[in-house]
Amino acid sequence: QVQLVESGGGLVQAGGSLRLSCVASGRTFSSYVMGWFRQAPGKEREFVTVTSTSGGTTYYADSVKGRFTVSRHNAKNTVYLQMNSLNAEDTAVYYCAAGRRMYARRNYDYDYWGQGTQVTVSS
Repeated sequence: QVQLVESGGGLVQAGGSLRLSCVASGRTFSSYVMGWFRQAPGKEREFVTVTSTSGGTTYYADSVKGRFTVSRHNAKNTVYLQMNSLNAEDTAVYYCAAGRRMYARRNYDYDYWGQGTQVTVSS
């Protein structure tokens, strides 16, 4: 069992930056690929990015490529999402998730989910 807790969300102006964190419980964090998803009001949850177990391989949705960076610190059981050049379309609840398959983009590919953290970008 893995429990995930996100933090770092908030209100930011367009063009600004935020860094989200996701802390995992348990001793098996390093065996999971870690993904970030987001869900905007009235929309389905969508894939944002995923990082391999070591952090050496990452994969991004086209909508965030070049602006967002995912990283992880296995000794701290933490995965991060650095978000730069934010715009109103990035407004959503952001979720971290733990899974077993690299490059997984679908919700059902992930076994554990956090409760989400709200990111609001004002234009």
